[in-house]
Amino acid sequence: MENSPLTADQNAAAENARFLRAALPPGGLFAGMDWKTSPAPFPLGEKLAAEIESLGRVLLQFYRATNLLYRKSVEGKQPEWVARWLDLGKPADLVALQRSPAFKNDVPRVIRPDILLTENGFSITELDSVPGGIGLTAWLNQTYAKAESGKRKPAILGSADGMMRGFESIFGDARQVHIVVSEEAATYRPEMEWLADQLGNSKFKIQNSKFEDFAEGDAVYRFFELFDLPNVASAQKIFELAVEKKIRLTPPPKPMFEEKMLFALLWNRNLQSFWRQELGEGYLARLKKIVPYTWLVDPAPLPPHTAIPELNLTDWSQLKAMSQRERDLILKVSGFSENAWGARGVYLGSDLSGADWSAAVDAALASFDRSPSVLQRFHKPSLVDASWFDFAKNEVVPMKGRTRLCPYYFVTGEGDNLRSALGGVLATIVPADKKIVHGMTDAVLAPCSV
Repeated sequence: MENSPLTADQNAAAENARFLRAALPPGGLFAGMDWKTSPAPFPLGEKLAAEIESLGRVLLQFYRATNLLYRKSVEGKQPEWVARWLDLGKPADLVALQRSPAFKNDVPRVIRPDILLTENGFSITELDSVPGGIGLTAWLNQTYAKAESGKRKPAILGSADGMMRGFESIFGDARQVHIVVSEEAATYRPEMEWLADQLGNSKFKIQNSKFEDFAEGDAVYRFFELFDLPNVASAQKIFELAVEKKIRLTPPPKPMFEEKMLFALLWNRNLQSFWRQELGEGYLARLKKIVPYTWLVDPAPLPPHTAIPELNLTDWSQLKAMSQRERDLILKVSGFSENAWGARGVYLGSDLSGADWSAAVDAALASFDRSPSVLQRFHKPSLVDASWFDFAKNEVVPMKGRTRLCPYYFVTGEGDNLRSALGGVLATIVPADKKIVHGMTDAVLAPCSV
């Protein structure tokens, strides 16, 4: 039986999909990973698009306030447990770097929140200061903007070249930019190679973790997590040059920015006056509306007449006795661990048996001193309509899915003149039966448009 002829819209979708696949770089964008191709960008309503556009300055101010909170804690002007929590499990030399006057006011120059679309709006589950996906999103923005799309081309959020211009802008007037990619981050090397090629290989160079031939005035983009320093031979040299102000380094060597417990600090009642002063009522209210309630799972005993806020538990071990229906909670490693990125070290309470949930809680309590965990309210992502193109069958396949949005904000300027700009938004849509939304071969990846 012959296939029915395609309609005009189906033909346009097929042409777009083939154009997109043909435009893929020869080496791909992710090592050993593929995704489903959407014929069109993922559309956002104008209200949501405007909210995401303006979110960058709120998150930048949150990073600046967090940086100040840590410093004040070290100085004894804010509670000592803030710095103690953020320094848990970190080697002394890394704590010293974090406290170095050379990096006093430095914050990450790329800010990427993970945003889940839920029935009650959206929810920011975490912030990533060493994010993958920069080159991929740049390619998606550029390529979808070029593709024919039915009657009119979509308005790509951040613009066709917003990601490239944004990434380029964070290095100021550096003559040479070295993007140092660790083996741990090797999956993302192809996307960064493509990005460097687009920006000009004479200025942007991809380097392995042994490269040390930096010249004064160069910039270094640290594409490796700080837990991985023993496997990055050039790390000590990079940090020495950055302390001496001979090179420009981002993200700074501050492990606090790689901790998910920052959201637990945001919600901690003892710090509300600090957040109110540093963020202002408007920004604080906005963050608490979109950041799920988050706790640090600290096994320190509580006085008998007190309870953990919101949960009404008097001991963290009581978490194990909660029924499956009560466990709309995510337990995850906070940071400084090989299990703290991707979907590793993440446990959804309502999706686990009682025995598995108990084991996860016990492990979190036992590892607190070296690798603390956080607990976060889980707001289930709502179902959205998406589609992908099946090249084998030459047809568009509709799909109900759950969506994560990853906006990329690029930070320029110095001191009080720091500014953030949205470069683009990556949408990851997974099939409806997936509980946790992350990049996978079954996922549709697409740029966002208005």
